Amino acid sequence: MAAANPKPRVLFLCTGNSCRSQMAEGWARRLHPSIDACSAGTSPHGLNPLAVAAMAEAGVDISGHTSKTIDACDPDTLDLVVTVCASAHETCPVFPGRARVIHRGFDDPPRLAAGAKSDAEALPHYRRVRDEIRAFVETLPTLLHAAGGSR
Repeated sequence: MAAANPKPRVLFLCTGNSCRSQMAEGWARRLHPSIDACSAGTSPHGLNPLAVAAMAEAGVDISGHTSKTIDACDPDTLDLVVTVCASAHETCPVFPGRARVIHRGFDDPPRLAAGAKSDAEALPHYRRVRDEIRAFVETLPTLLHAAGGSR
């Protein structure tokens, strides 16, 4: 039997686990070290290099993150699941136990930047979403308290 984790556990779930969920995990780890944050995708497909660059500009290194499936986080130990894209919200699996699932959708930076001719032209989209995600992640302690995840 695994030892109980004294930290509240939060999963950020997106389709590809390549951008928004990775940014959210990075911010959660930076802003709330007392929270055990992870991210996953319903259909992971690799870490987005522009998400890495945008986070690095803000002083958060997510370059060591990997794109992973939900199986990477033990669902029985989660307190809060945050779906950060509509697709993940619509296909979110049922989580057993105490996990509360909420949806907070963010625009998809790769989709917003689809017509960009360069990384420099694409990055403003990533920066805006990065900053919106940070503002949301700042509220995690309140959300966890409401979810009963304060241990």
